[in-house]
Amino acid sequence: MKSLHFERDGEARLGLKAQGGVIDVKAASSGGVPATLEELFAAGEEGLAALRKLATEYRGELLPEEDLRFAPAVPAPSKILCVGLNYADHAAESGMELPKTPVLFSKFPNALAAHGEEVPLPGVTDTYDYEAELVAVIGRRARNITEEEAMDYVFGFTCGNDVSAREMQMLTSQWLLGKTFDGFAPIGPYVTTKDEVDPGNLEIRCFRNGAEVQHSNTRQLIFSVPVLVSYLSRYMTLEPGDIIFTGTPNGVVLGRPEKDWVKPGELIEVEIEGLGRLSNRMK
Repeated sequence: MKSLHFERDGEARLGLKAQGGVIDVKAASSGGVPATLEELFAAGEEGLAALRKLATEYRGELLPEEDLRFAPAVPAPSKILCVGLNYADHAAESGMELPKTPVLFSKFPNALAAHGEEVPLPGVTDTYDYEAELVAVIGRRARNITEEEAMDYVFGFTCGNDVSAREMQMLTSQWLLGKTFDGFAPIGPYVTTKDEVDPGNLEIRCFRNGAEVQHSNTRQLIFSVPVLVSYLSRYMTLEPGDIIFTGTPNGVVLGRPEKDWVKPGELIEVEIEGLGRLSNRMK
């Protein structure tokens, strides 16, 4: 099942992707069906089953997807956690050693952006970069769980772009400043439930103005999704709706001999097998 969020009547509404369009869950349901992600997480498997039933049996109005103004696929995560250097080829192109434990940093909610939303590039630097990433969405509260248990706490996956301002990132040993400008964490367009994909074997690509600039497979992750979820849960409680950017493969501007940094007006798209294509124009 693929869920999404879109703007309607002044709120971010939960939608379900269906053949031929999108179901507005709030408008389609007469009750008994979770109408928000928060309600869905609280309802657990019962709520998920109700949404799947609605998606299967609904025969009402479908909203044309091309007419929607998307909201972030997960509208209000309490934590945006990110993993650096999680593909060996990306660590090599960045001139950094392979990590022995996950390299962690964070973004803040101001960085969230939706599919189709323009991402502002502030005038403080011109060293802007893209990073195509698989993003995991937590569905249950997780604390100190094992790797074997970890996938029980994952709700699903979405596409993400860890937009980066490299000059700001490299000012100090802490990467935060270059990572959490407004709009620097686009996610979407959908969240695909975990039963539909294998996070350990997904083709991942990034396109810059239509030209492929990154192409790898999540088989190349140094630390897999279960490893990351378990590791993070040792040090903090993961809450439903938290999202984890799992790292980017090689092909970023930072690793190229000629630093042709991303400029305003350029279109960056992240495509992951089974999850869709996230598109954002820089401005």
